[in-house]
Amino acid sequence: MLNDAALASWVRTGRGHHQKKRDKCAFCGSDLPEDLWEKLDKHFNQESEELRQALESLLGSIERERARVPNLLKIKNSDFYSNFTADLDSLAEQLSTLSTSYSQSLDSIKEQVEKRRDDIFAPLEFKTPESVEEDLNASRDSYEQLRNESNQFTASLSADQSEARAALRLHEVYTFINDIKYGDECTAIEALNEAMGKAEEDKNTAKEKVDAKREKINELKAQLKDESKGADRVNDYLNNFFGHQSLSLKAIEETPGDASSGYRFEVTRNDKKAFHLSEGECSLIAFCYFMAKLEDIETKGNQPIIWIDDPISSLDANHIFFVYSLINAKIVSPEKYEDGGELKERDRFKQLFVSTHNLDFLKYLKRLPGALAKNKSQYFIINRTEQVSDITLMPRYLKNYVTEFNFLFHQIYKCAHAQIECNENHDCYYNFGNNARKFLEAFLYYKYPNAVEKDDKLARFFGEDALAASLTDRINNEFSHLAGVFERSVLPIDVPEMKTTAAFILRKIQEKDPDQYSALLQSIGEENAQQSGAPDVLPSAGDL
Repeated sequence: MLNDAALASWVRTGRGHHQKKRDKCAFCGSDLPEDLWEKLDKHFNQESEELRQALESLLGSIERERARVPNLLKIKNSDFYSNFTADLDSLAEQLSTLSTSYSQSLDSIKEQVEKRRDDIFAPLEFKTPESVEEDLNASRDSYEQLRNESNQFTASLSADQSEARAALRLHEVYTFINDIKYGDECTAIEALNEAMGKAEEDKNTAKEKVDAKREKINELKAQLKDESKGADRVNDYLNNFFGHQSLSLKAIEETPGDASSGYRFEVTRNDKKAFHLSEGECSLIAFCYFMAKLEDIETKGNQPIIWIDDPISSLDANHIFFVYSLINAKIVSPEKYEDGGELKERDRFKQLFVSTHNLDFLKYLKRLPGALAKNKSQYFIINRTEQVSDITLMPRYLKNYVTEFNFLFHQIYKCAHAQIECNENHDCYYNFGNNARKFLEAFLYYKYPNAVEKDDKLARFFGEDALAASLTDRINNEFSHLAGVFERSVLPIDVPEMKTTAAFILRKIQEKDPDQYSALLQSIGEENAQQSGAPDVLPSAGDL
C-alpha cells in the first residue's frame, strides 16, 4: 500500500465496512486474519489521518479564496468623471490579468495538495507558484489614488461653479439696470409716491364701507371653516371618549389659485399620514365624524331624524361602552338653550333609530333615558328568510331580559303561580322540565363555584330536604329528555308535581338568599310579590 495509493485508498474505505462488523471479507468471502486490524492501525496511524484532515481543510480554504477572486475590486466607470475613464479601463485590464494569474497560482497549489492527499505516504516537493500579491496591492493603491483625485475634482468643481454663478448673476443685474434705465425709474417712483399720498386719503374714505363688507365675508368664511372645527371635535371624541391619543383627523383646505374650494380630511397616526387602518378604526373615525356633523351649523338646533347603523361594528367591549356613552351624552341628553333670558331644554332630534346585531350594545341601549318607556321607544327585529327580510316586533324575552337567566326564572315563577285548570298555562308546564334544569345549572354553578368531584349541588341547595332534591332532579331529567324514557311522550304531563316543585324552588331561593330573590322578582316586574308572600303556592318540605 505504500507504493500503491489507489490500493491504500481502497483498503482505507473497506476498513470502515469490516472492522468490528464482519469476520469475513465482503468482497471475496475469505476469513479475515486476526492480526489484520493491528497491521492496518499501524499503517493508518493518527499522524497520517491528522495530515489528511489538514490537507482537506487547506483545500477548503483554497476553494473559498478562489471564489473571492472575482470580487477583489469592483470598478464602476459611472462613479467617476469621464476624464478618468482611460485610467480606469487600463486599471481594470491590469486587474483582470492579475486576477487570472492569482487564480492560476491557487489552482497550482490545489493540484499539489490534492496529489499529496491522494498519496499521503509519498513525499512530494512543493513548487511555489509566482506571487502576485504586490501587484494586486499596487492596483488597489492606484484605484484609491484615482478615487481621491476624483473627490478632489468634485470639491474644486463645486467652488468653480459657485464662483461662475455669482459672476453671471452680477452681470445679469448690471445688464438689467442699464436696460430699464434705473435712474429714470427712481425719479418716476418718487412722483408716483406723491400721487399715492393723495390717493391714500380717498382710499381711507372708502375703507369703512369695505371693512363692513369684509366683516360679512369673514362671517361666511367662518361658517365654511366649521369643517376644520368639526375635525377638532372628532379628535376630541377620539382622545377623550375612546382614548386614541395617536389617531386623529386633520382638515386640509383646498386652495387652487386664490379661491378656496373646501376641505379634505386626512387621517394621521402620531402626526403622520395613516395607512392600513383596521375595520374597527375606520368605524370609529366614521362614527366620531358623524357625531361631529350633528354639531355643525346646518344640523344643530334643527332636530333632525337620526339613523345610526351598527356603530360598534368591529369594536371591542370597551369601545362599545364608549359609543353608548357618546350617544347618551351628545344625542339623547336634552339640549340646553336660552329663550328670552330663560334657560330651557329641548330634544336634539325628532326621531332616533339605532340598529345593532350586538347583544351587549343592546343591553347598554336599554339604559338610555326613556328607552324602556312604551310611549317613547319601541324595539324591532329584522328576520331574513332566503332573499326576503321582515321587520317585526322584538320578542318579549329579548326586549325585557338582559340575559336568559331572568327569562328562565320568570318561567319558573309563572309555573308556580299558574292555575292548574287553565288550558292557557299548558306551555308553561310542558317546558318546565327544560327551563328548570337550565336555570338550576346556572344558578347553582355561581352559588357553588368550587369544583368538587362528585359534588351534588342540587342536594347542597335543598339541604336536608332530600325528597325535594330527588323530585326536582327527576322532573328536570325525565321531562327535559325523552331518550331512555320514551314512554313520557305518550303520557299526560304531571302538572301538580311541576307546580309544587316550581314553588319549592322559589321558596328555597327566598330562604337561602332573600336579597337575590327580591332582585329577581324586580327584574320580572313582580317586586310586590315578595311583600304578599303568596303562601298558598310556596310549600314547605313537609308538603312535598
